[in-house]
Amino acid sequence: MTRITTRRVPLKASLLLEQQGVPALLARLYAARGITRHEELDTQLAALLPPSRLRGAEAAATLLADAIAAGQRMLIVADYDCDGATACAIGLRALRSFGARVDYLVPNRFEYGYGLTPEIVQLAAGRQPDLLITVDNGIASIAGVAEARRLGMRTLITDHHLPGQTLPEADVIVNPNQPGCGFPSKALAGCGVMFYVMLALRSELRKRGAFDSQPEPNLAGLLDLVALGTVADVVPLDHNNRILVAQGLARMRAGKMQPGVAALFRAAGRRPESASTFDLGFGLGPRLNAAGRLADMALGIECLSSDDGARALNIAQELNALNQERRSIEAGMQDEALLRLEELAAAEDDQAEERASITLFDPDWHQGVIGILASRIKERLHRPVFVLARGNEGELKGSGRSIPGLHLRDALDLVAKQHPDLLLRFGGHAAAAGVTVREADLPRFEQAFEAVCRQLLAPADLTRTLESDGALETANMSLASARLLRAQIWGQGFPQPLFADEFQVENQRILKERHLKLTLSKNGVRFDAIQFNFAAAAPSRIRAAYRLDVNEYNGVASVQLLLEHFEAA
Repeated sequence: MTRITTRRVPLKASLLLEQQGVPALLARLYAARGITRHEELDTQLAALLPPSRLRGAEAAATLLADAIAAGQRMLIVADYDCDGATACAIGLRALRSFGARVDYLVPNRFEYGYGLTPEIVQLAAGRQPDLLITVDNGIASIAGVAEARRLGMRTLITDHHLPGQTLPEADVIVNPNQPGCGFPSKALAGCGVMFYVMLALRSELRKRGAFDSQPEPNLAGLLDLVALGTVADVVPLDHNNRILVAQGLARMRAGKMQPGVAALFRAAGRRPESASTFDLGFGLGPRLNAAGRLADMALGIECLSSDDGARALNIAQELNALNQERRSIEAGMQDEALLRLEELAAAEDDQAEERASITLFDPDWHQGVIGILASRIKERLHRPVFVLARGNEGELKGSGRSIPGLHLRDALDLVAKQHPDLLLRFGGHAAAAGVTVREADLPRFEQAFEAVCRQLLAPADLTRTLESDGALETANMSLASARLLRAQIWGQGFPQPLFADEFQVENQRILKERHLKLTLSKNGVRFDAIQFNFAAAAPSRIRAAYRLDVNEYNGVASVQLLLEHFEAA
């Protein structure tokens, strides 16, 4: 069941924003998202929080500056998703511009798992680095940091994931979510944390006179990478993150981006001059992530760190092919999962919908795609979902996605407390998490996770709620309004506008047996509309939740309504 609600619009805030020059439509939308002052919409770099407020950033700068001065070897240990790849590329590009001797290592996720494990440290030791730098990982790597110390390597942890009760004994830790860090933006992605460390390092090198006889590197040139990683990692777009994303998008639209980013736009068939957060999250990000899911994220890092446009394009085309393969694998897995759920519903006398969680496993499923499958099932059934695949001998690795109302990592923590011998490893965020269990313990895990979900979720949480911005005046259902909305920064925690209204259905047909294409009318004005991955017929009059979009076909732009949900009016 899906329920459409309407966001409350604080009238006073909306009127104040209008008085300060914000267009009326945007003033209403921003006020509904908690904006009360025009200053909160400032996306100039001058409004960015300073690195000095991020705990550990200045200590990291000193550590790195000393290592550069001593000619020591640095090795970045990267994560295998888009955030990790962009963070690694930021580190490589910035450190090399500062004269550092730096290389990177991105371990195969299927062999070595997640984080700075002792096995990865031993692998890294073959490169003989003096300093290990983690990006987008490491906050839980207690044993790995201890192994690095034993082998004589210093460690700098840069991460944004939630820490456990004990921190690793690294030389320096930079993480806005570590205890004692007063940095106001807890939502920095891994790439954002690394960018801040590089800003602090440049400041430290400036104090040491490093740029007295040579040009100072312009780190703003890395903001396209920061924007890409931030959007792709689906972190909340608070004010500070909106600045980072807005500045990165501005550079993309002006054609000032890394060759690899330009190549990814071309491979995805998208236009950088009109770049939006949608392009980053659904066009470029998945192509980078495909490398980590099916092959080796080194391919993605090479694309982003290469200065050779032709080479970057060749790699981007490889990434595009991997993404097509990933989609094919995912489609097959989704069909199998849905069939499994239908069988489950029949076996439980149609009571499967009453379950508070879903846990799925198949011995043939691809470990690199289980996170996407979990997300698809979660969207379809509005339940917390874990999808598992075989990992190391006798082990299952699971990827989970959650719904509002259930903090997934906290739920796993509760499972671990209630069943101390059940979870081999776990970690993650509120909305997404990973877990490793013994294959023999799968039934226990399913029962324990279901029990915790029932304990933590209220009945209302299990109803999908679409929070809309209410009706949109016909005059605002225009190409100009659609372009205005597209140009803004929307994302996690600052959602893209979703409107709700009643329409007459003038015409409808099914495209490619998968998508519902409609002609709708409101107040005598007709609109093209589409609902993707929905092949059922609509009644003659509907109440629809929709997004205002621009449809470009054969060089002609027109308004199109993207339907999220509809019901009989």
